[in-house]
Amino acid sequence: MAPGHIGQATRGTTNTNRLRRVDRWIARHPVLRRCADPLVIDLGYGASGVTALELEARLRPARPDVEVLGLEIDPDRVARARSQLVDVRAGRTPFAPDARVGFARGGFEVPVPGGRRPAIIRAFNVLRQYDESDVADAWSRMASRLAPDGMLVEGTCDEIGRVSTWVEVGPDAAPRSLTISLRLAGLDSPAIAAERLPKALIHRNVAGERVHALLSSLDDEWQRAASASAFGPVQRWRAALGAMSERGLDLGDRARWRLGEFTVPWSAVAPR
Repeated sequence: MAPGHIGQATRGTTNTNRLRRVDRWIARHPVLRRCADPLVIDLGYGASGVTALELEARLRPARPDVEVLGLEIDPDRVARARSQLVDVRAGRTPFAPDARVGFARGGFEVPVPGGRRPAIIRAFNVLRQYDESDVADAWSRMASRLAPDGMLVEGTCDEIGRVSTWVEVGPDAAPRSLTISLRLAGLDSPAIAAERLPKALIHRNVAGERVHALLSSLDDEWQRAASASAFGPVQRWRAALGAMSERGLDLGDRARWRLGEFTVPWSAVAPR
């Protein structure tokens, strides 16, 4: 743990486009579109500042005044990201030279100059190295820094961003929903999401737990919808989700289904 900063340095794995699924979800979220101060934190961005730069680029069309602050405990990573930012400002990268992005040291305490409260904190692949018992405290610390109408987005994805899951947490540190987002092309089974569940749920994928029932039902319906695969994986996915929805399960905005994504209320997956 770094002096004055709460948490541990992440493993640092950073790949271009790794977080595109969650970024696009945030870009459409009402919190971003309605907040008074569109400050977004990329907490634990890793060995490169690219995820913070990508986040700003993806959110800018929805909020041209968005500002992204990347926070890392490791000072070498902060120095490296700031060096990358010099190249951005000089126009030597694909990112806009005027990108509203900065980098600083910080952990779960989420230090922000001037006492500003971020509208959104994105903490991805940060809690994987922690114990499940540490999650509630980490959520509480981060959520306490949010604006009154803000949200924490905490989740996990694979190394290239094809399998991604995340929890939306409110300023009261209470989880609101779980989103599962998968690349449908070449998908053998949606049960692969179990390998990348957020820390609060990854050890709960066992018989008797709600998240296990959800993933089992999803995989069953995916198999039953095999005949629809002749029309493509998106049609098969929609058929599977449609069958689950018909049984009364709230799977969120149907327009998002075509992206290989659905969102359920936290009550549908909350640990027993």
